[in-house]
Amino acid sequence: MSDQIVLHAKKREEQGKGASRRLRKEGLVPTIIYGAGKEPKMISLDHNKLLRYEMDDSFFSSILKVEIDGGDEENVIIRDYQRDPVKPFILHVDLLRIKMSEKMHTTTPLTFVGDENSVGVKAGGSLQRLISEVDILCMPADLPESIEIDVSALDIGDSIHLSQIKMPEGVELAAMIQMDEADDDHKADLDLGVVAIHAPRTEAEPEETDADEAASADDKKEDDASE
Repeated sequence: MSDQIVLHAKKREEQGKGASRRLRKEGLVPTIIYGAGKEPKMISLDHNKLLRYEMDDSFFSSILKVEIDGGDEENVIIRDYQRDPVKPFILHVDLLRIKMSEKMHTTTPLTFVGDENSVGVKAGGSLQRLISEVDILCMPADLPESIEIDVSALDIGDSIHLSQIKMPEGVELAAMIQMDEADDDHKADLDLGVVAIHAPRTEAEPEETDADEAASADDKKEDDASE
C-alpha cells in the first residue's frame, strides 16, 4: 500500500461483553489502542471497512493512522486481530501506538519469488517455506510491507538461512542482533532456516518376504528340471 490507510474510529465509553455484543450488532468492532507510555483508548471501527482493508496482506504490516471522532490522530500497527473461527467476522482488534521518532520492534512477512523458475524445482525438487515472517527493528518510516526472498538460484539440497537474507536499508533483523551477542556455540541455533529445496521422494522397492523367496526357489527348481 503506497498511501497510509486512515481508520475512522469512534470513542466508546462502555466496556464488557454486553457492550461489545451491542457494538457488533451495529456493525462496529471493539478496538483498543495502547502503548508508547500513554493511557489506553477504547474505540470502535467499522466492520465492513476492515474486511475490505484486510484483503491486502500489507494491511497487517503497515503503519496505520487512526482518526478518532474526526479529531485526535494516532499512528498504530495491528498487534492482535481476533476473528470468528467459522464466520468471516472480526471480533476484536488491538492496535499498538507507534512513535514516529523512535525505532520500533515488530514482525514483517516474507515474500518468496522465483519459486517456479528455481533450479531445484525444475529438477524435480520440492520447495519448503520454513518460516513466513521475521522480527525486525527499524524506524517507522523504513517499515517494509514485506521482505523479498529470491529462491530462483536454489538447487536441490540448497537452503537459505536468516543470516543470508538481504535486508532493506534501515532495517535490522532481530535474529542477527541476537547472533552477534551470542557465543559461538549458540550462533548456529539462532540462524534458522528460511526456505529449502528437498530432493524428490522415490518409492521404496517392496521388501522380498520369505514366501517370495520360497516361490522364487521353486520356480528355479522347475526351470532346472525342464532343462
